[in-house]
This record gives sequence, structure tokens and C-alpha cells, in this order.
Amino acid sequence: MERFVGGSSPIRAVTGRRKWRFRRILLLTLVALLAAGLIWSAYVLTLINRAETTSPINKADAGIILGMAMWGDEPSPGLKERLDYGMKLYKQGVFSHFIVTGGLDKPGYSYTEGQGMRNYLIAGGVPDGAIAVENKATSTYENLLYSREIMRQKGWSTAVVITHTFHGRRALEIATELGYANPELGLTDSQTMSMAKYKTREILAYTKWKLQQAF
Repeated sequence: MERFVGGSSPIRAVTGRRKWRFRRILLLTLVALLAAGLIWSAYVLTLINRAETTSPINKADAGIILGMAMWGDEPSPGLKERLDYGMKLYKQGVFSHFIVTGGLDKPGYSYTEGQGMRNYLIAGGVPDGAIAVENKATSTYENLLYSREIMRQKGWSTAVVITHTFHGRRALEIATELGYANPELGLTDSQTMSMAKYKTREILAYTKWKLQQAF
């Protein structure tokens, strides 16, 4: 029988080389994935930053204000920005009806996002009859899906989707995917929210949307 004295076993040497190769491949794979993730994030950020209000905005049947968090019985500062911008467009005659869309944020809240937005618009002078409320949506996709059903019920065919600038690209893509006829965007910048936080979240949300769209 052959013996190895005073040196490492060939089997151990081969095993060591295999482990080193595996670790090297794993490291290179992780680096490649990280690089791909950074490139994708930069690309999505460029798309997000390019979103802008349709110009000129054509007169539409409805302005759809996409939901955002309620703070108790009041819309959050960010949601108020969307509502204020929507009222500005309404007073300019861009559309004659609102659709406000969003479900209940927390079980203890008195109002859904849709109901809270309705209350805010009425307090701002919008007639109750000009507001259609959607109370179930929990995502941008559902906001636009359920709003489309309201539009069909009301016989409305055109809409301006109202949201923040960082959210506009995804909102427009979803509206197009759902079959909206020439959807327009009404976008407002935020003076109350951290763009570093919300744009980072939007990169993740946009990535999720593209996967959802693909599969």
C-alpha cells in the first residue's frame, strides 16, 4: 500500500482546490449580481426621474387620485399634496369628476383612503356628486383596476391619473396595461417627503411590477 509521509494527501489537495474554485465562482457570481442590480437600479431611477405631467393635458372625464397613507382621520401630508394638485386641475376645468381610490390602512381607522380623500375634497369645495369613491384597493395596480370599473359603470372613457412625480412612470405603465384610452398624467412634486426614501421604494416597486407584468 502506498503511504504519504510528511506531506498533504493528494485527495485533500484536490478537495482544497475544488473549494477554492467554488468560492471564487460564488464570489464572481455575487459581484455580477450586484453589478446587474446597480445597473438596473440606475436605469429605473432614470425612468422615474423622466416622468412628467402630460403636456398639454386634454380635457378628460375624470381625475383619478391614487391613494396614499391616511394619518388617522386625515390624509397624510403626501396625500394632501396629490389632493391639492387634483383640485387645482379640477378648478382649471381639466376634468369634471374625481375618482378617489384606496382601502383601509389600519383596522382602527374611521375612514378608508378613498373616504378620507372624499372628505378632504368636499372640505375644499368640491361637490359630493362630482366624487366617485373606491374603498378596496391596496396597491397602485388595484387603484387603477377598480377605478377602471367605476369608469365603465359611469360611462367615462378618459382620465388623468394624479399622483407624485416619482410614482408617475409606473402608474402610466399600469394604466396602459389595463387598457385605459390614452391615459394622461397629472404629476406633482413633494415638499413633505424624503425623495431618497420614496425613490428607493419606487425602484423596488417598479421592479416588482415588471416581474408581475412578465409572469
